[in-house]
Amino acid sequence: MANGEFSARKNIKDRIKWNRKDPRHKRKVKIDAKKGLLKGAPQAKGIVLEKKGITARQPNSGIRKCVRVKLIKNGRELTALAPKDKAIKFIEIHDQVTIEGSGGRKGGPVGDLWGVKYRVVKVNGQSLEMLRTGRKEKSKR
Repeated sequence: MANGEFSARKNIKDRIKWNRKDPRHKRKVKIDAKKGLLKGAPQAKGIVLEKKGITARQPNSGIRKCVRVKLIKNGRELTALAPKDKAIKFIEIHDQVTIEGSGGRKGGPVGDLWGVKYRVVKVNGQSLEMLRTGRKEKSKR
């Protein structure tokens, strides 16, 4: 530890450096928390494998429209929700979709859907919300 009148900046840098090596500190600030299928990225592209309906858990009922997606970056498969009314009509098999997290607590699922942690944002580069409201038309690949 440096001593002296002008050594505060160096002391702060040293403390940060040693803190980052401490496993308890890593767990606290999540320095190495690139977990999940997106590996820390906010969004990812994938190819639609199939469309399927998932039943909501108790006490709700209904079939939530979801798609099975294979990620381009690492080849992993995940289930993503097609949000809002009639959005599933604009998603076809073999379309390229952009996926983002659905915003659940600690990266988990939202609401009454078990295991569905992601949602579809874009289809073939077009915003799903624009397609759904009729402001844009779907482009052909």
